[in-house]
Amino acid sequence: MFNFPAGDTVALKVTNPDYYTSCYQFGRDFVNKRKDFFGDIVYRPVDRRENFVKRCVAVAGDWLQIKDNQVYVNGQKQQKIPGIQFNYYIQTDGTLFTRSVLDKLGISVADDSLLIKSNHPEQINQQNAQQIVELGLNPQLPVYHFPLNEEAYTKIQQIAGVTKIKIEESKHLDVFPLGGHKSWARDNYGPVWIPKKGATLILNSYNLPIYERAIRVYENNKFETKNGVYYINGKPSKTYTFKMDYYWMMGDNRHNSADSRYWGFVPEDHIVGRPIMIWLSLDNDKGWFSGKIRWNRFFRSAER
Repeated sequence: MFNFPAGDTVALKVTNPDYYTSCYQFGRDFVNKRKDFFGDIVYRPVDRRENFVKRCVAVAGDWLQIKDNQVYVNGQKQQKIPGIQFNYYIQTDGTLFTRSVLDKLGISVADDSLLIKSNHPEQINQQNAQQIVELGLNPQLPVYHFPLNEEAYTKIQQIAGVTKIKIEESKHLDVFPLGGHKSWARDNYGPVWIPKKGATLILNSYNLPIYERAIRVYENNKFETKNGVYYINGKPSKTYTFKMDYYWMMGDNRHNSADSRYWGFVPEDHIVGRPIMIWLSLDNDKGWFSGKIRWNRFFRSAER
């Protein structure tokens, strides 16, 4: 699944009707009164109450790795996906982009970030200036920072005044599994195996940080380590067999997405549905009589 531009409203095809029905339509009281029909309520862990729409890039049993922003699944490059975005720094020769130019590039007001505005020292944020120098850019000239997809990247190269374009790099290790002693980052991640129902995992100090949450929280086991021995539900164990399939989700706005790189695996019982169609699209930067309704996105397939 994927990130949609701000303002899109999508129709959702529910693939987990029990979750949708019990949580959103009938309500807790109704379900409790109809145990003969619904059965007992089984609580599963809920990390957050919001629903996210993300692209499934790897399924149960796959191996996933990210190298310099390129996703590999089972050693194969992920095919190009229209609309994938990355953050870039754009230096100009002094030219400032007009709003109309940014509109043509698909850059919203919220995404438009001008880090260095002019050659007036009092207007230069010192932190930004240091960052610009480290990127090999000139802090005395305008530098923009915003997301571009492949089409917009091609267009911006042809705009007069643009002198350099550099992709944003991330070396921060604040990704899943936190505290797992892995040298993984947002743009260079893994390799990691996606748990599969019925597959057996050998438990060791390398695997434990990656899979402990799935074993303990999602599959409702008591998991302990004593004197270097792993105990599952009180029994010493050297292996674990998964009860559910898991998935790896990523947003199409790859540098601005909260996804599996930060959450980890998504268990099958957390999947609510899939988007099938955009039925409303509004441009938050425009007025009702100046292009707010994006007619060209109405009724487009969401599975792009």
